[in-house]
Amino acid sequence: MQRLEHMQHLDKHLVDELAQVARESVRDELREQARGQRRKAALYGASGAVALYAGAAVALAVGLALALVLPGWAAALITAVILGALAYALRNAARPSPAPGPGAPGQASVPGQQDAERGRTGGVAPPVPSTPPATGAVPPRPDTPAPGAPGPRV
Repeated sequence: MQRLEHMQHLDKHLVDELAQVARESVRDELREQARGQRRKAALYGASGAVALYAGAAVALAVGLALALVLPGWAAALITAVILGALAYALRNAARPSPAPGPGAPGQASVPGQQDAERGRTGGVAPPVPSTPPATGAVPPRPDTPAPGAPGPRV
């Protein structure tokens, strides 16, 4: 019996040691992956900041070029309108509107209606029924007589 208890103690010690080695291995692997991901994220952030400054420099150049032939306030206003139109176009490119549905233009949108239309046109969301499902009895089919009414004669 003493040998069996000794083997169980060794098995438990071996399992604990294996678990510790596995944890350390996984921790080291995740640390290495996180280091690469942090570097990528920092480079993307720096790239975005530099792009922002480049855009500001282009907007300033456009404004200064317009200021050669227009008053300063008009050049700034035109530059702002150009940047606003560009922002609107980029927003629409990022989020295209669905194809016109059966609703009339200008009709108030019901929550979930746009998602339902997107589902019918091949989008990600499944179609949403226009009315909630009825609770209780199931309505009879149109070709079956109502209960108690005479049925079709054969």
